[in-house]
Amino acid sequence: MTSSVHETIAVDLDLIDLYKDLHGNPELGFHEHRTSSLVEGHLTALGFDTTTGVGTTGVVGVLKNGAGPTALLRADMDALPVREETGLDYASTVTTTDDQGKTVSVSHACGHDLHTTCLLGAARILSQDTTTWSGTLVLVFQPAEELGAGAQAMVDDGLFEQFPKPDIVLGQHVSPLPAGTIAGHAGPSYAGSDSLRVRLVGKGAHGSMPENSVDPVVMAAETVLRLQTVISREVPSTATAVLTVGSIHAGDAANVIPGEAELQLNIRSYDAVVRQRILDSVDRIVHGEAATAGAPTPPTITETEHFPIVVNDPAALDKTLDAFAEWLGTNKILDPGAGAGSEDVGILATSAGAPLSYWLLGGTDPSLFTTGDMTDPALRTVPSNHSPHYAPVIEPTLTIGVNALVVAARTWLPTP
Repeated sequence: MTSSVHETIAVDLDLIDLYKDLHGNPELGFHEHRTSSLVEGHLTALGFDTTTGVGTTGVVGVLKNGAGPTALLRADMDALPVREETGLDYASTVTTTDDQGKTVSVSHACGHDLHTTCLLGAARILSQDTTTWSGTLVLVFQPAEELGAGAQAMVDDGLFEQFPKPDIVLGQHVSPLPAGTIAGHAGPSYAGSDSLRVRLVGKGAHGSMPENSVDPVVMAAETVLRLQTVISREVPSTATAVLTVGSIHAGDAANVIPGEAELQLNIRSYDAVVRQRILDSVDRIVHGEAATAGAPTPPTITETEHFPIVVNDPAALDKTLDAFAEWLGTNKILDPGAGAGSEDVGILATSAGAPLSYWLLGGTDPSLFTTGDMTDPALRTVPSNHSPHYAPVIEPTLTIGVNALVVAARTWLPTP
């Protein structure tokens, strides 16, 4: 089997079957045991030197093919606690108990099953035709991206001590763009994200005797309102940032003033200085509102999740996108601008000291779009990642996704 760098290779039906199998059997972060076992079996059969259990459930496959640089290709494997409502005949019906002991529905509402399938498809093509590239392939199947913890767990477990350190980190993420398109943005591309849990402590009382209380509900309401001024009044107007209070809980009865309230916040930013300013402002406001209310105990702020800012190396991304443009045509290559979504793939690149080239893979039925670019009104209406209705169309998404990884690998590991 011999092919040129820019020839599109059709995927086999068994790869589609694998995708449907992964889609119907999702697993939460750090619990991807079945998925890891499937990945290990495929990589071993293809001749990769395969290691499992890296960063708990991560899998690494290494294939050396003569002299040359080392390219790391990454796919994430974990699913989300989301009940699937796509109506597909291969939809997930999985329920499980999460790490907090809660029974949850699980689905691949973010498309990581597609990422895993695409990288296994690329592994097959690259291993069966070694005449078009030279160097070392390091395939990383990462757990727990949705937790913002999987990449760091693999690094902490010796990823770059046990395996060749890459000269380039490559990867992709399926998106609601039209299938058949690829999008990439140079520089800060995906927001850093911080999730915080705020516990406000008041003094409970009977609902008929509020004078005996320090009401945490009122404290929480004042805090939420004051937090809305952080972005509008404390962040420069030229900066992009988001602060969302996504959860608020206090009490369980109408006639009882509870003893405490809990808020959950999410912050998105693209600049380290802006991020720190927002975090400092949150700390000041939370403690200030508690002091103003006369709270008997200071509030606590706990970070529950952190994603660093993802920065695409401009030269590296240009090199990859140029190869994609030669392959697909320039009209199929888009610039989505900086996105508010978050990713932990950048940890792999910064930890290895390698440039990152990371792109979006269109995965939505192209017939739903009119212009097919970033101005298309359909982008505001089609289901997006994390929606219970989100599911990529299998074709041409799978074929383009597999071949994009192959083209990228051959671009960075050229034959001498």
